[in-house]
Amino acid sequence: MKVLNPPGWPRPKGYSNGIEATGRHIFVAGQIGWDETETIVSDDFADQFEQVLKNTLSVLAEAGAGPEHIVRMTGYITDRQAYLDAGPKLGAIWKKLMGKSYPVMAFVIVAGLIEERALVEIETTAVVGE
Repeated sequence: MKVLNPPGWPRPKGYSNGIEATGRHIFVAGQIGWDETETIVSDDFADQFEQVLKNTLSVLAEAGAGPEHIVRMTGYITDRQAYLDAGPKLGAIWKKLMGKSYPVMAFVIVAGLIEERALVEIETTAVVGE
């Protein structure tokens, strides 16, 4: 994997501008903040975000992949302010679970998610090198 950052551009915080990768592709469906019994873990944004990452890593592990293989994540959030307020907690959660992996990312504010109590949903693409 090669991180792409045009000359003169500052290094983005918490994501990459682009990634070049070759290998086996793994696509993870949108994960929300529920556990293996499909119970939402909390109504707190940071708690749900942490569960989303745990769920994502569990799916990736089934394919022999981990956070270092993630190249893209697209997140859908229902409350912009909740996301911003949780910022410091999200950074700590990210470091704990994802380490120094910073994929290409985008977040989109949506009116709601299919699971009524879900505050965040993230879909992920990973590439395991050849």
